[in-house]
Amino acid sequence: MVDLFLNRVLVENNTDQDELNTEREIVGILENRILMLFFASSECENCQEFLPVMNDFLKRLKDPAYIEYPKLLALVYISLDKSEAQQERFLNKLHKKVLFLAFEDPYRNELKAMFKVKSVPTVMVLRPDGSVLSPNAVQDICSYGTDCFRDWQESAEVIERSFMLNEDFDNLNMHSATDPVRRLKYKTEDDKRKKRWWKLWVKGKDENEEEEKDGAWDRKRKDGDKGIWRIR
Repeated sequence: MVDLFLNRVLVENNTDQDELNTEREIVGILENRILMLFFASSECENCQEFLPVMNDFLKRLKDPAYIEYPKLLALVYISLDKSEAQQERFLNKLHKKVLFLAFEDPYRNELKAMFKVKSVPTVMVLRPDGSVLSPNAVQDICSYGTDCFRDWQESAEVIERSFMLNEDFDNLNMHSATDPVRRLKYKTEDDKRKKRWWKLWVKGKDENEEEEKDGAWDRKRKDGDKGIWRIR
C-alpha cells in the first residue's frame, strides 16, 4: 500500500500544507495502516452531505480528545474537482488529519482509473498490503460509524502498538448482531483462494491414499495367485 504513493508528493491538510515527498516520510505515515482513499468533489451534493459524517468518523478515531491512542488509519483525499479553488473549498471543511494530492498532480486521475471509480463520494478501503477491503465504504460508515474500523482492523490483522487497560478486556468481545455479516463483506479473493487450495490439497491427499490402498491390494492378490499356483 505504501508503494502506491512512493515517489509522489502528499500534502497535509494543515495551515501550512506541509509536503511529504521523501520515502521516509511516506513510509512513516502510511506503513502498517489501513488506508482510505476518499474520492469526492465540492460540486457533488452527496459529497457535501457525507462530509460531516466523514469528519466525525475521523475525529473519533484520530483526535486525542476522543481517543487515547489514535488508530492506525490514514486518509488520502483524491479531489475530482474541476478547479483548484473548488478543491480548496472542500479541503477547508475536511478534517485536518487528512492527506491529499495537489490539484495539478495528474496522479489523481490515474488513481480514479486504477480503482475504476464511477461515482462520488467513494471511499476505497485498502489493507496495508494494498488489497481492497471495501470498494466503497460510504454506506457502511454512515450506518455503523467507527464500528467499521474495528471490522477492517480484524480482517486486515493490523496490530496496534498500544496497551489495553484491564477494564478494556471486559468489552473486547462485545459485537453487534450485524458484525458477522459486515465481516463477510471484507473477505477478499485471497481468502477464498486459500480455502480452495486447502480443499484441493485434502482431496489430492485422499486420492493418493486410495491409490496406495488399491496398489497394496493388487500386490496381495498377485502374491496370493502365485501361492495357489505353487500348491498345484
